[in-house]
Amino acid sequence: MADSWVNSEGSIGSDLLLELAGPGSRRAVLIRALREAVRDGRLAPGTRLPPYRSLAADLGLARNTVADAYAELVAEGWLTARQGSGTRVARRAAPVASARTPHRAPHRPAEPVHDLRQGQPDAGSFPRSAWLAAARRALNAAPNDAFAPGDPQGRTELRHALADYLGRSRGVRTTPDRIVICSGFAHALRLLTACGVVRGRLAVEAYGLPFHRSVLEAAAVRTVPLPLDADGARTGELTGLSGVRAVLLTPAHQFPTGGPLGPERRAAVVDWARSRDGLLVEDDYDGEFRYDREPVGAVQGLDPDRVLYVGSVSKSLSPAVRLGWMVLPERLVERVLTAKGEREAWASVPDQLTLAELIASGHYDRHVRRMRRTYRDRRDRLVAALAARAPHITATGIAAGLHAVLRLPPGTERSTVKAATWQGLALDGLDAFRHPDAPADAPDGLVVGYATPPDHAFGAALEALCRALPPA
Repeated sequence: MADSWVNSEGSIGSDLLLELAGPGSRRAVLIRALREAVRDGRLAPGTRLPPYRSLAADLGLARNTVADAYAELVAEGWLTARQGSGTRVARRAAPVASARTPHRAPHRPAEPVHDLRQGQPDAGSFPRSAWLAAARRALNAAPNDAFAPGDPQGRTELRHALADYLGRSRGVRTTPDRIVICSGFAHALRLLTACGVVRGRLAVEAYGLPFHRSVLEAAAVRTVPLPLDADGARTGELTGLSGVRAVLLTPAHQFPTGGPLGPERRAAVVDWARSRDGLLVEDDYDGEFRYDREPVGAVQGLDPDRVLYVGSVSKSLSPAVRLGWMVLPERLVERVLTAKGEREAWASVPDQLTLAELIASGHYDRHVRRMRRTYRDRRDRLVAALAARAPHITATGIAAGLHAVLRLPPGTERSTVKAATWQGLALDGLDAFRHPDAPADAPDGLVVGYATPPDHAFGAALEALCRALPPA
């Protein structure tokens, strides 16, 4: 029928009647009109809305205006969007029973159903049996002095095991006496600032963990952002930064944008450090988990006297195991140990002995290889789900690590994060990691961690993610 605006298939025909009146921008007016159409029952739950291009042409609006209005209403729970099914009125968005009944917005889930935040391994995959067996062997073999006040530098057993492991797996050039055990990367940063190795102005990547920047800010260290592109940080721009003699990078797998630091840029940052009598603090983020080719070696191997290499087991084992390490230039070891102090709360000696035994026995390598296969499978399932359900969304930074960045249409990041919340997902937008002084010129995106959900729930997490993504 010519005057009917809902056809027999439950989708809106060309005669959708919307009253675009009242104060506000065209986008705000359109959102308000669509809400009212749902509230009063003119748009029934499950009704398919026209493609935003068609509605834009019918209403004389810009396509982006309609697309953004759809995305906002998806984020609020009024609409749903699925690849191949279009944009529909949400089933829970039923009309009110009476004009006198106050409208109640859908309740936001109190807790996320699926955790897709970055940087967290699969907690259920912790090698409990191997850890327990290693702890028994290590404690049985430990000398009595292992249970006396410890050495702030760390147990010699662990430092020897790490010197061997890092040399063969990451290309790190070191000896046990140049390794200082710490409780993780943030602890390492605090020690480096406390002893004055990192001070004043520090160059950092334009995107990174805000928590690390806050640690530096608390120590009166001003961070200066370096631009990023497909080859990582643009280290050639270090020469133009006045007063900067140290830089913090994630060369193995830039966090969060992904990808290793290019060979020419690795050489450039080492040359810069030599010319300035400067230092590179190398955060070996996700260094163990590379999927599509052999792991990229540490920059530290190019110049052990100019690079401070920092690693931990927070991704390979668990963030609950508070163990990390610094591989330092020889001249800096005593300075760091002085800052650490004789009574500093260093990492647990039994845990150090257990990790040393786990590495020496080969169980640590076997665990990392097993998890590399598991996380690669998770990565592949994510990419396949996007190809099937949202082919207009590109996943980048997927050659390594525990997360991917999903590139979104311009202007949709904030509304997509909201939509993900309504789908019971915990994840972050790319902009959450941008340095406050860096230009906001990167594409919109989601930082999606694929390691945390247990295997039995991963499929449901991907389904919820695809429902939250904006339509093409």
